[in-house]
Amino acid sequence: METYVEMKNRHQAEFNNFPVAFAFTEEDIKEGLKKLGLAENDKDKIVSIGFGGFVKIEDKQAYNDMNNNHYKELKEAIKNDITGEKFIQGMFEEELGNHEYGYTGELRDTLMACGLTIKDINSNTNIQRGLELALQKYHQTSNDREEEEEI
Repeated sequence: METYVEMKNRHQAEFNNFPVAFAFTEEDIKEGLKKLGLAENDKDKIVSIGFGGFVKIEDKQAYNDMNNNHYKELKEAIKNDITGEKFIQGMFEEELGNHEYGYTGELRDTLMACGLTIKDINSNTNIQRGLELALQKYHQTSNDREEEEEI
């Protein structure tokens, strides 16, 4: 079974290999068009994917399909972790650290990164269990670090 980190890395690699460009300035747009094999006057051949990103119009469906497949794979892996002690726990452990839970004490960004809502947590015992285990480990690791610093 693929771990969350393995899946996340695979999804990132697939995204990185997809013909997409990002632009925040006019110069970025020119460079992005060139990266996609288009001329400077081919702006009519691209479509936004949000967050400053764009793809060729002809690649938009493939881009959407890739993202939909990533989402489905994540949801399937969550569903298949019936105890919450493998994929789900690993998912939360990864994202708690990535979204500064230790500083904020807030789960919102972690949940968003996992594609989950409070409703998802409240209605799924496997997700509840995975989050509980990840939080326990997170707090234990934090306590261990504090004790080491005191020595």
